[in-house]
Amino acid sequence: MIRNICLNHDQILIAPGLPLPEDPAPSFVWLDISRATDVELAEIRGRYGISPRGDAPGVLEEGDYLYVRTKLAAPQNGNDPRFEPLTFVIGETVVASFSNEPYAPFELALQRMQRRPKQVHGPHDVLRRLLQSANDASTLAVERVADALSQLTSRITQLSTGVNAAGQELGVSDLTETMLELNERENLLTDFIEAQLTLHRAVRYLSSEVDHKTEPDLQQLIYELLEDVRGTKEHAAFEHEKVRYLQNAVTNILNIKQNQIVKVFTIITAVFLPPTLVGTFYGMNFSVMPELSWEHGFTYSMLLTLVAAVLPLIYIKRKGWLR
Repeated sequence: MIRNICLNHDQILIAPGLPLPEDPAPSFVWLDISRATDVELAEIRGRYGISPRGDAPGVLEEGDYLYVRTKLAAPQNGNDPRFEPLTFVIGETVVASFSNEPYAPFELALQRMQRRPKQVHGPHDVLRRLLQSANDASTLAVERVADALSQLTSRITQLSTGVNAAGQELGVSDLTETMLELNERENLLTDFIEAQLTLHRAVRYLSSEVDHKTEPDLQQLIYELLEDVRGTKEHAAFEHEKVRYLQNAVTNILNIKQNQIVKVFTIITAVFLPPTLVGTFYGMNFSVMPELSWEHGFTYSMLLTLVAAVLPLIYIKRKGWLR
């Protein structure tokens, strides 16, 4: 699918397919290409000489065009964003964007251009707006991840107390579920950092294509965009470090809970081992056992068993092992 967006007589015109040869020459042409067929790719190659290759490196200069491959965050309604590979092609009068699926943030950039068409100047400015919309989408998505991490932090604090708001005890399964969610956030933020690095590279190469003498205002806007992209990347990196800290916190809580479980069983074993030993003695089948003929032999054995259980418990409590 191909859309051509061009500026003609201070109006942003949108039409399917490539511009017609008999159309008046516009100030620029933005080719928004997604799900392109072989026929469409051949038409673009024959008309403009643009031929992106999937196996090309991150940046490629070929003919009159600069090809920059990126991997950008594509927002999803109510879900985590997917990361869409996009290739930008920069020329003197044409800018093209190739994607597997329609990239939603470009619609916002298009709306901004339609609202103020007189402020759009050439393909370099169009590409700056496209990259700006991609960075805005990443910024919003990272902020949503940060909000989710704040909720996870509250849950981890609750897990550290051992009980939830209803007074129910929180166990290892609750910690495991939280750890899995943290692992998903870590992978997501890693993808964000990678996406911002590719976006930063695209903006940097766009800056090198702009003549700072004839287009000083555009160059300044691109510098500001570079700072915005860097700021979003740093935010994602900060949240990534927060996830690592929370993972360590959950791991420590999990270790403490497991140690407590082992401690409980150890104390139970220590308390019941002496009574078991006493019971083992009286369970032996010897022919001579004096306690059998005693009047209070049964009471004596019960008291001996109780004392054997209480003495280790007193010792353990004095050592502070029950805390």
